[in-house]
This record gives sequence, structure tokens and C-alpha cells, in this order.
Amino acid sequence: MGADSGGHSVVARRTRRGAVTLLALALAAVLAGCAGDGGDDEGPGVSLILKTQTNPFFVAMRDAAREEARAGGTRLSVAAGTADGDTQNQINAIYTAIARGDEGILITSNGPAVNAALRLAEEYGLYVIALDTPLDPVETADLTYATDNFAAGRLIGEYAAARLDGEKAVIAMLDLYDDQVVSVDVERDTGFLDGMGIEVPDKRVYGSEEPTGRYAAGRGGDYEIVCHEATQGAIDGGRQAMEQCLSRNPEVNVVYTINEPAGEGAYAALRAEGRERDAFIVTIDGSCGGLESVREGVFAADATQYPGKMAQLGVESVAEIGAGGEAPELPDGESFVDTGTNLVTAEPIDGVESQSVDQGLEECWG
Repeated sequence: MGADSGGHSVVARRTRRGAVTLLALALAAVLAGCAGDGGDDEGPGVSLILKTQTNPFFVAMRDAAREEARAGGTRLSVAAGTADGDTQNQINAIYTAIARGDEGILITSNGPAVNAALRLAEEYGLYVIALDTPLDPVETADLTYATDNFAAGRLIGEYAAARLDGEKAVIAMLDLYDDQVVSVDVERDTGFLDGMGIEVPDKRVYGSEEPTGRYAAGRGGDYEIVCHEATQGAIDGGRQAMEQCLSRNPEVNVVYTINEPAGEGAYAALRAEGRERDAFIVTIDGSCGGLESVREGVFAADATQYPGKMAQLGVESVAEIGAGGEAPELPDGESFVDTGTNLVTAEPIDGVESQSVDQGLEECWG
């Protein structure tokens, strides 16, 4: 079972729901709250708080939550930040969920600034589930449903090293942020480097690796890391970050991107310089459009995620608790429930396990 940061059982915390303060009620009246977004108005309330509602990944999560809420008789409310990194609107939505008396919160966190509000929610009896992005510390949530982001990064790193076939790797690292540390950002970055066989002394942050050296995976070879640039997980950010990297070294031949939108931007920048055939991009997401981009050669490989499964499991768990059932249990020795990842490529390499594009499309989203 997930850790309870408030030090109380789920049942004990639920008894405190009647003590919602006048401050929280006032906030609920003035904040842009979460109108009912699906399901049964009489069922247990679940607040889904997303990073944004513009990224197709989170749209898929929202749509799956709506479907599960309708099927299970749960009252669903949806809110989101205005952009990646917007914690204030997420905090507002947490206060609104408290005041509304919701049974639980599902959140894809935009950063540690939301933690205090989530702890308050737990004190008032709400069950908190992190989706996709484990909180820091992970115990801030009662439970986490997520991709093993380190493993996803490792998959594309192993593929990149094998594809190089001993050639020198001139690497551009297109991350998410440069002004805050978020687990999904660090884990994908360091997982990719680990998969390439590049030593990462501190896996809690990105950039601790040596800028030059040898990669050990595949046939092995020399490497140079040209840049770590923030993209905000967006197309424009990916394009601008790639332009910065190319200005430092136009010989980049391997591009890691935090997600598909950043990868699309990177490809646009490479194409503008006539270098789209001289470098390959590996990324993480697994959307239907992203996998078609693998088929078209925009991406060399894509590690898939299953956002709909995360949301469906989250709504299902809160509904079960609301009906008097037990909270889900974590697998032994794990801090989160892994919803899976697979490597998809149109150019498989011997010794690297992968799926074809057609296989990936059977479970894609968006």
C-alpha cells in the first residue's frame, strides 16, 4: 500500500472531511474550479489534475478517465495547468477538490510546489494518486501509476548505441526543464545515457556525466555531449533547443528528446539545416501520430507509454476506496505501479528487443 504522509490510515483521514475550513470553502467559490466532467453526480468524487490539456498525452489521460468514470459511476472533475511547470493553477485545483469533498485526487504534477497542498488534501481525507510523474518525494502520494521512465530512457539509449555501430556519438540532450528538477525529466535523461553505456555518477540530476568519453553499449565508441537544453516538452521549445545545440556543434548525429513534441521541433530544426539525414532522433511517448512518425523516419525509435491505462487505474482505485474497499497495494519492493513501456522502431536491430510500428499502433493513444 502507498505511504501515508499524514501518518493516518485512509479510514482515519476520511473522518476529517467534515472539518473543511472556511478558507477552503472561500477558495472554492472564487477559484476557477473543476466542473463536473463525466460520470455519476452522486458517485464518489475524483479530481483529475493534469499538467496541461493541450498535450495529446494528457488529453488521452483525460478521455480515459472520463470513460472509466461513466462506466464506474464516479463523479469526475478535470483541471490543469496552463503550461508545463504551472503549479499555481494545480494548487488552486487541489484546494477546490478539498472544499468539494472529493474522495481522491489524481495528479500529473508540474513540480514540488504542489506537495504542501497535496499533504493538506490527505489530512482532509482525500486519497492522492500520482499519474505519470512520481512526486518528489514519492511518499507524498498514497500511490503512483506511472511508466518506469528510467527504463523507457534506457530502451532508447540501448537502441541508439546499437544503431551507431561503433561510430562516435555526438549527442544533443533535449530535456524538459532547466529551472526545476522533476523526476520524469531526470529519469528519462539518465536512463538514456545509462542505456548507451555512459557512466552517470548522480542519477538524481541530469548533467552529472562527463561531457566526453566512451559509451559501452552496442559495439562501443567515443561520445561527446554537445548540450542539455530545455524544451518545455513543446514543439517550439524542441526546435529552439535543437537550433542552440546545432550552433554549438553542427555535427550532432544523435538526438535524445524528452517527448514527441520536443522531437518534432528538433526534426524541424535539423531539416531547416539540411541535416535530417545526418542525425537520428529517439524519443518517448508512444502516441499514434508519434508512431507514424517512426514509420516515416522522423523518429528512429519511440519508447511507448500508456496514459489511458494510468488514468483508468486511478479512477478505478478511488472508486473502490469510496465504496469502502481497500486501497491498492504496491508490488513488493516497488515505489510505484509500472504501467509498462515498449520500444517501437521501423528499423529493428539484432540484439535489441523491439516492436514493429504496426504492433505499437495496436495500443497507441491520441
